[in-house]
Amino acid sequence: MVDAALQAGTAHRRSVFELFARRLSGARRYGVVVGTGRLLEAIERFRFTDAELAFLREQRVVGDQTLDWLADFRFSGHIWGYPEGEVFFPGSPLLTVESSFAEGVLLETLALSILNADSAVGTAASRMVHAAAGKPLAEMGSRRTGEYSAVAAARAAYIAGFTATSNLEAGRSHGIPTMGTAAHSFTLLHDSEREAFAAQVAALGTDTTLLVDTYDIDQGVRTAIEVAGVDLGAVRIDSGDLPVVVRRVRHLLDELGATRTRITVTNDLDEHTVAALAASPVDSFGVGTSVVVGSGTPTMGMVYKLVAHEDATGAWVSVAKKSAEKASVGGRKSVRRAFGADGVAAKELILLGDGPGGATEADDTAGREVLVPLVVDGVLQPGFTGLDGIAAARERHRVSVSELPLVAMSLTRGDPAIPTEYR
Repeated sequence: MVDAALQAGTAHRRSVFELFARRLSGARRYGVVVGTGRLLEAIERFRFTDAELAFLREQRVVGDQTLDWLADFRFSGHIWGYPEGEVFFPGSPLLTVESSFAEGVLLETLALSILNADSAVGTAASRMVHAAAGKPLAEMGSRRTGEYSAVAAARAAYIAGFTATSNLEAGRSHGIPTMGTAAHSFTLLHDSEREAFAAQVAALGTDTTLLVDTYDIDQGVRTAIEVAGVDLGAVRIDSGDLPVVVRRVRHLLDELGATRTRITVTNDLDEHTVAALAASPVDSFGVGTSVVVGSGTPTMGMVYKLVAHEDATGAWVSVAKKSAEKASVGGRKSVRRAFGADGVAAKELILLGDGPGGATEADDTAGREVLVPLVVDGVLQPGFTGLDGIAAARERHRVSVSELPLVAMSLTRGDPAIPTEYR
């Protein structure tokens, strides 16, 4: 497209691209924007080096004019968007990119690949956090996704309210608290469960978490307390009928005098099993496969469409797809979230007009503006990347979810928690 547009003389037309989801995948009640910070960092370092240019030349993907243009590529436009951690709904313009057509169209796959995956994880994680009713959750899904995706998933889950990750690279690169427990292989390595527990306590102290279900759970609990004493930090259960087993283990721990020893559970948990266990004497959850694959919704179905461009005279023209079931809404847009008298979010207002950065459209200015400037003249705005950006996104998510009506927390499939209205 860039190659053809450069030859046609249209590549430098000022254009507006919009990233949005037509619907909430999996019939979720709300979505969570996650990955914005990673995307901004990726855009800042997005370059075509000699290696990429040589490949494009050898494969005859584009012509010499385009190769010269790519060699000097630096994104120089503007980007507005829903700040990371914010909730969203069908049609929400999560990113608005204003630039030349060539610059904007190059960002399509980069933006969609990051935001679709990270937001799917963040949305699933947010549902799990609510289901846990205040009990902490740790992300433990690195073995169920790609090695790079695992780090991104840990970041997304943390922004959505998880308290820790077992992925040490996520801890190193994103400042996420890390945790972990021994696997069954550690117990099986030793001549007895007792020897395995003793080795772990000798190395890590009595505040460690002992895995007690390699053989017999009741005996495992007894052995754990005999080895570590009543001040053992926690036991982990990874199998069995968890609601029943957890109550039995809590009773046994209390009977042995280990009243402060916590219980953490794993075993293929998702938001539904977490909700079922929330009222039981579980102290924390470890979630693996389900969170890193979006709990059955591995992508949010986001798309990236051209919604406006300047014509040959410099006038702005709104454009939109009319395809069946894939129609888009053309034009520049801004967004306000309207609230009821009780302070609960009531609707998402998408206002057609001169777009973000322009005058506020419509008479109804109640609520709050949602879009914020992320990139201005190619320069990243402060506060959205790095450790500070993650901390801000985590807090922003907490606040935005608290504003939603109670129906948003339903784990059943259904309509979005609030309607989207165009004006």
